[in-house]
Amino acid sequence: MFSIHKKKESGFDKIILRNDVTNNYAAVLPACGAILHEFVVKENKEKINVIDGYESFDEFKNHLEEKGFKGCKLSPFVCRMNHGKYRFGENEYTVEKYFMGKHAIHGLLYDKAFSIVSEMANAMEASVTMKYEYRSEDPGYPFNYDCIVTWQLQPENKLTVITECINKDEGLIPMQDGWHPYFKLGDTINDLDLEFQGKQMVEFNTELIPTKNLVDYTRFSGIEKLGDRFLDNCFTLDTQECQPLCVLRNSEKKIEIQFFLDESYPYLQIYTPPHRKSIAIENLSGAPDGFNNAMGVITLEPGQSALFKTSYKILLLDKFKL
Repeated sequence: MFSIHKKKESGFDKIILRNDVTNNYAAVLPACGAILHEFVVKENKEKINVIDGYESFDEFKNHLEEKGFKGCKLSPFVCRMNHGKYRFGENEYTVEKYFMGKHAIHGLLYDKAFSIVSEMANAMEASVTMKYEYRSEDPGYPFNYDCIVTWQLQPENKLTVITECINKDEGLIPMQDGWHPYFKLGDTINDLDLEFQGKQMVEFNTELIPTKNLVDYTRFSGIEKLGDRFLDNCFTLDTQECQPLCVLRNSEKKIEIQFFLDESYPYLQIYTPPHRKSIAIENLSGAPDGFNNAMGVITLEPGQSALFKTSYKILLLDKFKL
Protein backbone atom coordinates (compact mmCIF):
# COMPACT_ATOMS: atom_id res chain seq x y z
CA MET A 1 0.00 0.00 0.00
CA PHE A 2 0.93 3.62 -0.56
CA SER A 3 -0.07 6.71 1.42
CA ILE A 4 0.21 10.50 1.39
CA HIS A 5 1.28 12.62 4.34
CA LYS A 6 1.71 16.34 4.93
CA LYS A 7 4.45 17.72 7.12
CA LYS A 8 5.71 21.19 7.97
CA GLU A 9 9.47 21.19 8.48
CA SER A 10 12.18 23.88 8.17
CA GLY A 11 9.54 26.25 6.84
CA PHE A 12 8.52 23.83 4.08
CA ASP A 13 5.04 22.44 3.59
CA LYS A 14 5.95 18.96 2.37
CA ILE A 15 3.79 16.49 0.52
CA ILE A 16 5.21 13.05 1.28
CA LEU A 17 4.43 10.11 -1.00
CA ARG A 18 5.19 6.93 0.94
CA ASN A 19 5.46 3.23 0.22
CA ASP A 20 4.05 1.79 3.46
CA VAL A 21 5.65 -1.60 2.90
CA THR A 22 9.25 -0.41 2.48
CA ASN A 23 8.89 3.03 4.16
CA ASN A 24 10.65 4.54 1.15
CA TYR A 25 9.27 7.95 0.21
CA ALA A 26 9.46 11.07 -1.94
CA ALA A 27 8.83 14.60 -0.63
CA VAL A 28 7.74 17.38 -2.97
CA LEU A 29 7.25 21.08 -2.30
CA PRO A 30 4.22 22.67 -4.03
CA ALA A 31 5.06 26.17 -2.76
CA CYS A 32 8.60 25.91 -4.12
CA GLY A 33 8.02 25.37 -7.81
CA ALA A 34 6.60 21.84 -7.29
CA ILE A 35 10.17 20.54 -6.91
CA LEU A 36 11.37 17.19 -5.63
CA HIS A 37 12.96 17.78 -2.22
CA GLU A 38 13.76 14.22 -1.11
CA PHE A 39 13.78 10.76 -2.66
CA VAL A 40 14.58 8.32 0.11
CA VAL A 41 15.19 4.59 0.37
CA LYS A 42 15.96 2.69 3.54
CA GLU A 43 18.59 -0.02 3.68
CA ASN A 44 18.80 -1.79 7.02
CA LYS A 45 18.57 1.15 9.42
CA GLU A 46 20.16 3.70 7.09
CA LYS A 47 18.05 6.33 5.34
CA ILE A 48 19.51 7.30 1.95
CA ASN A 49 18.30 10.53 0.33
CA VAL A 50 19.59 10.85 -3.24
CA ILE A 51 18.41 14.45 -3.77
CA ASP A 52 20.53 17.51 -2.98
CA GLY A 53 17.85 19.93 -1.79
CA TYR A 54 17.51 23.03 0.37
CA GLU A 55 18.03 23.24 4.12
CA SER A 56 15.08 25.56 4.69
CA PHE A 57 12.36 27.57 3.01
CA ASP A 58 14.41 30.68 3.74
CA GLU A 59 17.32 29.22 1.77
CA PHE A 60 15.03 28.43 -1.15
CA LYS A 61 13.37 31.84 -1.10
CA ASN A 62 16.49 33.97 -0.68
CA HIS A 63 19.37 31.89 -2.09
CA LEU A 64 17.88 29.72 -4.82
CA GLU A 65 19.89 31.23 -7.65
CA GLU A 66 23.24 31.18 -5.85
CA LYS A 67 22.57 27.55 -4.84
CA GLY A 68 22.42 26.60 -8.51
CA PHE A 69 18.64 26.36 -9.03
CA LYS A 70 18.62 22.96 -7.34
CA GLY A 71 15.65 20.86 -8.41
CA CYS A 72 13.87 23.66 -10.24
CA LYS A 73 11.20 23.42 -12.91
CA LEU A 74 12.45 24.86 -16.21
CA SER A 75 9.53 26.47 -18.06
CA PRO A 76 8.64 27.91 -20.54
CA PHE A 77 12.29 27.89 -21.68
CA VAL A 78 15.27 25.86 -20.49
CA CYS A 79 18.80 26.85 -19.47
CA ARG A 80 20.22 29.96 -21.13
CA MET A 81 18.52 32.37 -23.51
CA ASN A 82 20.91 34.57 -25.47
CA HIS A 83 20.70 38.06 -23.91
CA GLY A 84 17.15 37.18 -22.87
CA LYS A 85 15.90 37.97 -26.36
CA TYR A 86 14.03 35.99 -29.01
CA ARG A 87 11.71 36.53 -31.94
CA PHE A 88 8.33 34.82 -32.20
CA GLY A 89 6.04 35.58 -35.09
CA GLU A 90 6.40 39.23 -36.02
CA ASN A 91 7.59 40.40 -32.61
CA GLU A 92 10.81 40.46 -30.62
CA TYR A 93 10.65 39.85 -26.87
CA THR A 94 13.06 40.41 -23.97
CA VAL A 95 12.74 38.35 -20.80
CA GLU A 96 13.21 40.26 -17.53
CA LYS A 97 13.04 37.61 -14.77
CA TYR A 98 16.61 36.57 -14.03
CA PHE A 99 19.95 36.96 -15.79
CA MET A 100 23.21 35.16 -15.12
CA GLY A 101 25.72 37.53 -16.61
CA LYS A 102 24.43 38.58 -20.03
CA HIS A 103 21.83 35.89 -20.46
CA ALA A 104 18.39 34.98 -19.08
CA ILE A 105 18.40 31.58 -17.43
CA HIS A 106 16.12 28.72 -16.34
CA GLY A 107 12.69 30.00 -17.29
CA LEU A 108 10.00 31.80 -15.33
CA LEU A 109 8.37 29.28 -12.97
CA TYR A 110 11.27 28.00 -10.85
CA ASP A 111 10.21 29.89 -7.71
CA LYS A 112 6.44 29.93 -8.19
CA ALA A 113 3.95 28.49 -5.70
CA PHE A 114 1.90 25.70 -7.27
CA SER A 115 -1.59 24.85 -6.03
CA ILE A 116 -2.52 21.27 -5.21
CA VAL A 117 -5.13 19.96 -7.64
CA SER A 118 -5.50 16.36 -6.49
CA GLU A 119 -3.96 13.60 -4.39
CA MET A 120 -4.34 9.85 -4.71
CA ALA A 121 -3.02 6.78 -2.91
CA ASN A 122 -3.86 3.13 -3.43
CA ALA A 123 -2.19 -0.28 -3.57
CA MET A 124 -0.11 0.63 -6.61
CA GLU A 125 1.04 4.24 -6.15
CA ALA A 126 0.80 7.56 -4.37
CA SER A 127 0.56 10.72 -6.43
CA VAL A 128 0.02 14.44 -6.14
CA THR A 129 -0.91 16.86 -8.94
CA MET A 130 -0.11 20.58 -8.75
CA LYS A 131 -0.82 23.49 -11.07
CA TYR A 132 0.51 26.96 -11.76
CA GLU A 133 -1.48 29.32 -13.96
CA TYR A 134 0.97 31.60 -15.73
CA ARG A 135 -0.70 34.75 -17.02
CA SER A 136 1.58 37.12 -18.97
CA GLU A 137 3.69 37.88 -15.90
CA ASP A 138 6.96 38.69 -17.66
CA PRO A 139 7.04 41.21 -20.53
CA GLY A 140 9.35 38.82 -22.35
CA TYR A 141 6.72 36.08 -22.34
CA PRO A 142 3.33 37.86 -22.62
CA PHE A 143 1.39 34.63 -23.07
CA ASN A 144 -0.92 32.50 -20.95
CA TYR A 145 -0.52 28.83 -20.08
CA ASP A 146 -1.11 26.30 -17.32
CA CYS A 147 1.73 24.15 -16.03
CA ILE A 148 0.47 20.97 -14.35
CA VAL A 149 2.96 18.73 -12.53
CA THR A 150 2.20 15.22 -11.25
CA TRP A 151 4.59 13.22 -9.08
CA GLN A 152 3.92 9.47 -8.77
CA LEU A 153 5.69 7.11 -6.35
CA GLN A 154 5.42 3.56 -7.63
CA PRO A 155 6.67 0.08 -6.66
CA GLU A 156 10.36 -0.86 -6.82
CA ASN A 157 11.55 2.61 -5.75
CA LYS A 158 10.31 4.26 -8.96
CA LEU A 159 9.32 7.93 -9.07
CA THR A 160 7.67 9.37 -12.16
CA VAL A 161 7.05 13.05 -12.93
CA ILE A 162 4.69 14.18 -15.66
CA THR A 163 4.36 17.80 -16.77
CA GLU A 164 1.48 19.03 -18.89
CA CYS A 165 1.63 22.50 -20.43
CA ILE A 166 -1.67 23.82 -21.81
CA ASN A 167 -1.93 26.90 -24.01
CA LYS A 168 -4.53 29.22 -22.45
CA ASP A 169 -3.78 32.06 -24.84
CA GLU A 170 -5.72 33.24 -27.89
CA GLY A 171 -2.77 32.64 -30.20
CA LEU A 172 0.28 30.45 -30.67
CA ILE A 173 2.89 30.22 -27.91
CA PRO A 174 6.46 28.80 -27.85
CA MET A 175 7.27 26.19 -25.21
CA GLN A 176 10.10 24.13 -23.73
CA ASP A 177 10.18 22.11 -20.53
CA GLY A 178 12.69 20.52 -18.20
CA TRP A 179 13.88 19.85 -14.67
CA HIS A 180 17.10 20.77 -12.86
CA PRO A 181 17.57 18.12 -10.11
CA TYR A 182 20.87 17.53 -8.31
CA PHE A 183 21.67 13.96 -7.26
CA LYS A 184 24.03 12.69 -4.57
CA LEU A 185 25.21 9.16 -3.82
CA GLY A 186 28.07 9.81 -1.43
CA ASP A 187 30.46 12.47 -0.19
CA THR A 188 31.79 13.40 -3.63
CA ILE A 189 30.73 12.81 -7.21
CA ASN A 190 34.37 12.03 -8.07
CA ASP A 191 33.74 8.49 -6.83
CA LEU A 192 30.61 7.96 -8.94
CA ASP A 193 30.16 6.14 -12.22
CA LEU A 194 28.09 7.61 -15.02
CA GLU A 195 26.56 6.19 -18.18
CA PHE A 196 24.14 7.71 -20.68
CA GLN A 197 23.07 6.83 -24.19
CA GLY A 198 24.05 10.02 -25.95
CA LYS A 199 24.49 10.49 -29.66
CA GLN A 200 25.94 13.98 -29.94
CA MET A 201 27.01 16.92 -27.83
CA VAL A 202 25.55 20.36 -28.45
CA GLU A 203 28.46 22.65 -29.23
CA PHE A 204 28.56 25.77 -27.02
CA ASN A 205 30.39 29.04 -27.49
CA THR A 206 32.45 30.51 -24.64
CA GLU A 207 29.26 31.89 -23.03
CA LEU A 208 27.51 28.49 -23.07
CA ILE A 209 25.18 29.47 -25.91
CA PRO A 210 24.71 26.75 -28.59
CA THR A 211 26.36 27.38 -31.94
CA LYS A 212 23.75 25.09 -33.62
CA ASN A 213 26.49 22.55 -34.36
CA LEU A 214 26.39 18.99 -33.00
CA VAL A 215 29.54 17.05 -32.20
CA ASP A 216 29.70 13.24 -32.01
CA TYR A 217 30.05 12.18 -28.38
CA THR A 218 29.91 8.66 -26.95
CA ARG A 219 32.35 8.88 -24.02
CA PHE A 220 29.80 7.76 -21.43
CA SER A 221 28.06 5.18 -23.61
CA GLY A 222 29.48 2.64 -21.15
CA ILE A 223 29.80 3.02 -17.39
CA GLU A 224 32.76 5.29 -16.56
CA LYS A 225 34.05 6.94 -13.39
CA LEU A 226 33.54 10.70 -13.25
CA GLY A 227 36.76 11.42 -11.38
CA ASP A 228 37.56 15.13 -11.39
CA ARG A 229 36.02 15.66 -14.84
CA PHE A 230 34.06 18.90 -15.24
CA LEU A 231 30.85 18.89 -17.27
CA ASP A 232 28.48 21.70 -18.19
CA ASN A 233 27.20 20.29 -21.46
CA CYS A 234 24.07 19.32 -23.32
CA PHE A 235 23.71 16.04 -25.19
CA THR A 236 21.18 14.53 -27.58
CA LEU A 237 19.90 11.16 -26.44
CA ASP A 238 19.51 8.00 -28.46
CA THR A 239 15.94 7.24 -27.41
CA GLN A 240 15.98 4.05 -29.51
CA GLU A 241 18.36 2.46 -26.99
CA CYS A 242 17.02 0.30 -24.19
CA GLN A 243 15.99 2.01 -20.97
CA PRO A 244 17.32 3.25 -18.64
CA LEU A 245 19.01 5.82 -20.86
CA CYS A 246 21.15 7.12 -17.99
CA VAL A 247 22.68 5.54 -14.88
CA LEU A 248 24.49 7.16 -11.94
CA ARG A 249 26.18 4.62 -9.64
CA ASN A 250 28.16 4.42 -6.45
CA SER A 251 29.82 1.02 -6.83
CA GLU A 252 31.30 1.02 -3.34
CA LYS A 253 27.97 1.68 -1.61
CA LYS A 254 26.10 -0.59 -4.06
CA ILE A 255 23.47 1.94 -5.07
CA GLU A 256 22.49 3.53 -8.38
CA ILE A 257 19.89 5.87 -9.84
CA GLN A 258 18.37 4.88 -13.15
CA PHE A 259 16.85 7.49 -15.45
CA PHE A 260 13.98 6.44 -17.71
CA LEU A 261 13.75 9.33 -20.17
CA ASP A 262 10.69 9.66 -22.38
CA GLU A 263 10.92 10.75 -26.02
CA SER A 264 9.48 14.08 -24.87
CA TYR A 265 12.89 14.78 -23.28
CA PRO A 266 15.42 14.09 -26.07
CA TYR A 267 18.15 16.28 -24.52
CA LEU A 268 20.22 15.73 -21.39
CA GLN A 269 22.14 18.52 -19.67
CA ILE A 270 24.82 17.49 -17.17
CA TYR A 271 26.52 19.90 -14.77
CA THR A 272 29.17 19.18 -12.15
CA PRO A 273 29.21 22.09 -9.66
CA PRO A 274 32.49 23.25 -8.05
CA HIS A 275 31.60 21.77 -4.65
CA ARG A 276 31.31 18.31 -6.32
CA LYS A 277 28.95 17.01 -3.65
CA SER A 278 26.18 16.41 -6.17
CA ILE A 279 25.61 16.40 -9.92
CA ALA A 280 22.84 18.03 -11.94
CA ILE A 281 21.32 15.63 -14.47
CA GLU A 282 18.66 17.64 -16.31
CA ASN A 283 16.09 16.21 -18.68
CA LEU A 284 15.18 18.80 -21.34
CA SER A 285 12.64 18.94 -24.13
CA GLY A 286 15.02 21.12 -26.14
CA ALA A 287 18.49 22.60 -26.16
CA PRO A 288 19.50 25.80 -24.37
CA ASP A 289 18.54 28.98 -26.26
CA GLY A 290 15.89 26.93 -28.03
CA PHE A 291 13.64 29.92 -28.70
CA ASN A 292 16.42 31.26 -30.95
CA ASN A 293 17.97 28.12 -32.46
CA ALA A 294 14.75 26.08 -32.80
CA MET A 295 16.46 23.01 -31.29
CA GLY A 296 13.51 21.41 -29.55
CA VAL A 297 11.09 24.32 -29.21
CA ILE A 298 7.38 23.43 -29.45
CA THR A 299 4.65 25.73 -30.76
CA LEU A 300 1.29 25.18 -29.07
CA GLU A 301 -2.02 26.23 -30.62
CA PRO A 302 -4.78 27.69 -28.43
CA GLY A 303 -6.10 24.96 -26.14
CA GLN A 304 -3.38 22.52 -27.18
CA SER A 305 -1.32 20.73 -24.54
CA ALA A 306 2.10 19.04 -24.46
CA LEU A 307 3.11 16.20 -22.13
CA PHE A 308 6.62 15.61 -20.77
CA LYS A 309 7.52 12.54 -18.73
CA THR A 310 10.52 11.05 -16.98
CA SER A 311 11.11 8.50 -14.21
CA TYR A 312 13.83 7.93 -11.63
CA LYS A 313 14.46 4.58 -10.00
CA ILE A 314 16.76 3.84 -7.05
CA LEU A 315 18.36 0.42 -7.24
CA LEU A 316 20.15 -1.19 -4.31
CA LEU A 317 22.75 -3.39 -5.95
CA ASP A 318 23.64 -6.88 -4.88
CA LYS A 319 27.42 -7.06 -4.53
CA PHE A 320 27.54 -10.04 -6.88
CA LYS A 321 25.88 -8.10 -9.72
CA LEU A 322 28.73 -5.62 -10.26
